[in-house]
Amino acid sequence: MSKRVILAMSGGVDSSVAALKLIEQGYDVVGVFMASGTEHAAEGTRRSCCSADDAADAARVAGQLGIPFYSLNYRAEFDALIDFFCQEYLRGRTPNPCVLCNSDLKFGHLVRYADGLDADYVATGHYARVADGRLMRGVDRTKDQSYVLFGIQRAVLSRILFPLGGMTKTEVRAAARAAGLKTMDKEESQDICFVPGGDYRQVLAARGYEGLGEGSVEDARGRILGAHAGTERYTIGQRRGLGIAAGKPLYVTGIEPETGTVLVGDKDELLKDQLTARNLNFLADVDRDFACTAKIRYAHEPAPCRVRLDGDGAGVRFEEPVSAVAPGQAVVFYEGETVLGGGWIETEREAR
Repeated sequence: MSKRVILAMSGGVDSSVAALKLIEQGYDVVGVFMASGTEHAAEGTRRSCCSADDAADAARVAGQLGIPFYSLNYRAEFDALIDFFCQEYLRGRTPNPCVLCNSDLKFGHLVRYADGLDADYVATGHYARVADGRLMRGVDRTKDQSYVLFGIQRAVLSRILFPLGGMTKTEVRAAARAAGLKTMDKEESQDICFVPGGDYRQVLAARGYEGLGEGSVEDARGRILGAHAGTERYTIGQRRGLGIAAGKPLYVTGIEPETGTVLVGDKDELLKDQLTARNLNFLADVDRDFACTAKIRYAHEPAPCRVRLDGDGAGVRFEEPVSAVAPGQAVVFYEGETVLGGGWIETEREAR
């Protein structure tokens, strides 16, 4: 009897080809769309996922492939996630909701849904791999999504399938065209699903979280260089939109919501060689003190570092300073291809 797989289908080419590959491998595939309540992306903006159009595309592909398809209502869960996203900006942090969506929804709620259907596995179109009980990087380094998957619980790794982990994006497109899938030429999703225009401040404004307090823009010596309409409008490393004519590029180096202060400085002032992480999740056994490489954001190349565990947190020291360490983002630890685990960045320290 074929093993049953619940496949999260977003309506894009990746999850469409994931369905195709699972069928070719002999699995009994059930496609599901996780409805978030997200509206259509505005005309002229980069594409996002999870809109009504995406649900229709996912249903069309499921029909082409002859697999059952269901749309699940996750609007309440996504609504809570969006509120958390907004509140993090009010705290001066830079959130990564995709990590929470994966750990709590796709590989949390959806695993429980799979249990209700007596399904053996849950699958997605992520570019990552699971091998011998380990979460590993995707073969296509330009698409590797292992960073946003570190929060998966170790106990469910054995029930996860990533059919695209060993493929490149070019190969995925070619497979879609060869099969004539409806999504074969569909534009790729690039934004957070509930920020289809790419400007998170529109989400803050729509939910009443924007413009909650003016303050000053200052340098490291406390000199006031300008004013701002709210610390939630800024992120660590930001250069554009500061509204300061300083005669040289300035970057956001710190955010202090409690005083309404946005700190700016030269690019070198973004360099840090240490950080503290909390709420750790490990997918492999590690020592209390270990060497590895780490990513501090999705597009960051893993950098050599040393990690020392301390209670429920960890101190991370990099061999060479890294730029724009942002509280609220994840730090993810790697040993070669393997994801060891990770946590949430709480504080950053100056390079020495």
